[in-house]
Formats: sequence, structure tokens, C-alpha cells
Amino acid sequence: MDGGKTLEEERRPVLISVIIPVYNVVDLLPKCVDSIRRQTYRNLEIILVDDGSTDNSGALAEKMALEDKRIRVFHKENGGSSSARNLGISKAQGDYIGFVDSDDYIEPEMYEKLLATALEENLLMVQISRDEIDEEGNRMPDVCEPPEEPVLWECEQFMRELLLHRGDCSFCTKLVHSSLLKEERFPEGELNEDFYLLVRLLPRIPAVAILPDQDYHVFYRYGSNTRTRNKDEFPQVFTDIVINADRVYEIVKKEYPDLLPEAMRFGLFQRLDYMLHIPISLMNSKNQFYCQVKEYLRRHRKDTIKSPYLTKKNKVYLLLLGTAPKFVRSAHRMLKGKQE
Repeated sequence: MDGGKTLEEERRPVLISVIIPVYNVVDLLPKCVDSIRRQTYRNLEIILVDDGSTDNSGALAEKMALEDKRIRVFHKENGGSSSARNLGISKAQGDYIGFVDSDDYIEPEMYEKLLATALEENLLMVQISRDEIDEEGNRMPDVCEPPEEPVLWECEQFMRELLLHRGDCSFCTKLVHSSLLKEERFPEGELNEDFYLLVRLLPRIPAVAILPDQDYHVFYRYGSNTRTRNKDEFPQVFTDIVINADRVYEIVKKEYPDLLPEAMRFGLFQRLDYMLHIPISLMNSKNQFYCQVKEYLRRHRKDTIKSPYLTKKNKVYLLLLGTAPKFVRSAHRMLKGKQE
């Protein structure tokens, strides 16, 4: 797996590096870090990367480091979550690397379970399941359905699940061997960054184990990169998911050609998501990206009709959005308003 270990390396316990980007989360950071400090697997280093916080998050991180020698703190100018994670990767000394978002928290046995599975199955990547909690403390519907028991997916199957929107692309639910991240990094200045990196890594991994335990808890809060209550805002993520759909299509064409129908479905579905969220005010000829999406839908009408992986409703929306997008969006908004 790693080119062979020395006797000294075989004897020492495996070190896990847990990387947490920190930005203006002074109220949430203690719960997050405490959940990592309480892990039953003790041989951890906890890397807090202060991404130019303007509150007291950086100072709080330094205070935590005084309380636990496993915590290391790095400060940088604000550059986004990916740049903070990338700095953490460059500083990590662990055999395996995990990621936790600073507003989330984890169960005490999470990393012990993940590492045990990785070593037992000789895997480069293992995944735990997750749930989501909203701002009122309510459990939300599962984004990714956890398996009933541990499963081992070959990576072509994992890729297929991602293309059908059934897989979990988040790196926060994964433990990754550090060798995979020697050259690869998260894309900076983009969203949907976990998907970008994961689909680049999958061709290098024989299989991924997925554990059913929902030990990673996502705190779902509005105002983040992908969540907003303002209907006139258009988060960047809806553009980036289309860009990543084209990237993964090229990877599939090269590495998993049998999955091209699923990859086509993925590209169409991501553009459907884009078209159903873009404000009508931005649907004009000056918006080059919007025009490209509209043209793609027109060009792939036959693929839309023939796809076995799109629902009838998906197909109707895609065909109409490629023909009369503004009218469809206006009708869609009225329909949603009545339902709400």
C-alpha cells in the first residue's frame, strides 16, 4: 500500500491527522474540537487552520492548543475552505488524514472504527455515514442513505453511485491514506471541491469500505456557501457542479467507459439543478455560462429522452428548459409558491 514500511514504522501506532478549517466560528468551534479530542483512538494530531478569521476564532484555537498537545494551529490569510485544507495537508504528519468542518461534530468511536476497517481490509479510503441537524436541532432527511451493514465497493461501483446521486462525496466522512494526497489537492476558488478531488482519486483506489454508523453530524446552517434563504441569490456552487459534471464525464470516458450513460445522466441532472436555481434576471444573452447550459440541453435532447436514469419529470423539465427556459422557470416559481 505504501511501498513497504521499516520495522520502526511497523511498531509505532498509526497516526491520524484531522484537519479543521476555521473561519469565524468562535461559538461552534469548541463542540467540534472537543468531539475530536474525545476520540477513543488517541494517536491523533488535530490541525486547526485559521483562515483569516475576523472574530476570536484564531485566539480560541491557540488556547485549545495549550490544553491539548495534539493540537497544532496555523494561521493564514483568508482564502476559503480548500486553501485551508490544503495548508493542513502540507503540514500533516499522519499516515491517514481526516477532515472535519468546524461547525460539525463526530461520535467518539468514529476514527477508531474507520482505522480498524482500513487496516483490516488494507484500504486507502474508508467512509462512515452521516446525518444532518438543522439550526433548531431537528434531524433532517438523510442526504445519503446509509447501508444496513458494512459494504465494500469497488471504485467503479462507487463512481456509479456518485453519478446517480446516491454516493457521498464529502471528505469529512472519510479517512484517506496520506499517500493519495501527496500530489493531489482541493481546487481553490471553487465550490463542490470534495466531488472534484474524489473523482480524481477514485481511479487510483481498488475499493472503498462504507460503514453504516452515522457518526458524523453535519450542522446545517443557512448562510453557508450552498444554503441561502434569499431567493434572489445565486450561489457559485450551481455553476461549479456543472463544471465538475463535465470533468467527471472525461474521467469516466477514460477510466470507466461502461458508465458513460450514467455520466450523461449526471451532466444533464446537474444542468437541471442549475437551471432551476438561477434567478430569472440572470437568464439573458449576456450570461455566457447560462447560454452554454441552454445550448447543451438543446444539443442533448436525444440523450435526455433515451436516458434510463432520468425520471419522466426530469425529462420534461430538461426538454422544456432547453426550449423555453424563462417561461418554465416562471411557471416553476409560481408552482413552488403555491406549494409553500
